[in-house]
Amino acid sequence: MTTETQTASRRRASFHNLTVSEVRRLTDDAIEVTFGVPAELAGQYDYLPGQYVALRTTLPDEQGEPHEVRRSYSICAEPRSFEDGSSEIRVAIKKDLGGLFSTWANAELKAGDVLDVMSPQGAFISRHGKDGASVQHNVMNSMNHPEELAGEPGSFVAIAAGSGITPVIAIARTLLAANPETTFDLVYANKAAMDVMFLEELADLKDKYPSRLALHHVLSREQRIAPLMTGRIDSEKLQALLSSAIRAEDVDEWFLCGPFELVQLCRDTLAARGVEPEHVRFELFTTGRPDRPEGNAGRPVVEDESQDTYKITFTLDGLTGDVASPTHARESILNAALRVRPDVPFACAGGVCGTCRAKLITGTVTMDENYALEQDELDKGYVLTCQSHPTSEEVTVDFDV
Repeated sequence: MTTETQTASRRRASFHNLTVSEVRRLTDDAIEVTFGVPAELAGQYDYLPGQYVALRTTLPDEQGEPHEVRRSYSICAEPRSFEDGSSEIRVAIKKDLGGLFSTWANAELKAGDVLDVMSPQGAFISRHGKDGASVQHNVMNSMNHPEELAGEPGSFVAIAAGSGITPVIAIARTLLAANPETTFDLVYANKAAMDVMFLEELADLKDKYPSRLALHHVLSREQRIAPLMTGRIDSEKLQALLSSAIRAEDVDEWFLCGPFELVQLCRDTLAARGVEPEHVRFELFTTGRPDRPEGNAGRPVVEDESQDTYKITFTLDGLTGDVASPTHARESILNAALRVRPDVPFACAGGVCGTCRAKLITGTVTMDENYALEQDELDKGYVLTCQSHPTSEEVTVDFDV
């Protein structure tokens, strides 16, 4: 059951139908998709460079039955709006081996198609020269004034692999445009030249900022003139890059985006070099199970009145609901909440994106994975509900704060 409560809420993740205005081929295995945002929804799609959206549609499963699929993709362009008040969202979708949504999108998605698009989320953003409150305030004012997001000069370094370039290119464009003294180093790893996404855009950006943008393309399966730019980025190569190719001293902010192994290697290496964690932003490719929770209803759970249960209470959009979760099921708070309210926000369900974040009000939980929440959020009591399991008889979380 649900009851009305008075709760101050932040803008939470919500889906709206958006029409695809353009599909552009980036590589043989990647496309850029542009969604038109009508003026009446523009305020729902303000975003900061580096944030992402979740896309949702219905596709046939292996048995040919309709099955809801949702995937998260980073926004690859800096914010912009048009004279009529409308705007747009652009994402890049790279086909993954066995990826149901990405394979379908690369083969069949076209202009005129309509998808459910979640309002932008994510904390993979620049915080240089600003505190968290300022950054969140600017979310609602960034569309026409991206230069306000990073007006102070700074030195930035990004290390990306494959489709990890998607949020990074938006961040780089914005930071370089914001101040004529800003510098940006980008190490971009791919298997081969044909796999490089946004190759022309990166070249144009280099031409625009020849003395302030340094591009380092590292190819693991193609020989380059410089041996340092050939081969997989391992510990030895990363140390060499940080010692020679990159202006690594006095960097104001680092951006890491790619598979878990590369991001963790970079984080460990930077920590060993004395870089403070608060200066490092990172985002991972999804590491969890995107097929769980199942659709919008949550994984089915067998309830038995004779067995012990946890009582999970949650607040969303000012409404408070509760659900009994069998102790033997070891289901996540997100899964339990979805069983009684299908609009509970989530995207990856793998502890990566942070869409399902909520504040733990009462009770205790254990969190399996966390690749999304920073230490200050953990200190304030926030948890990822997709990864959190009750360890007390009653647990209360609030998605609105």
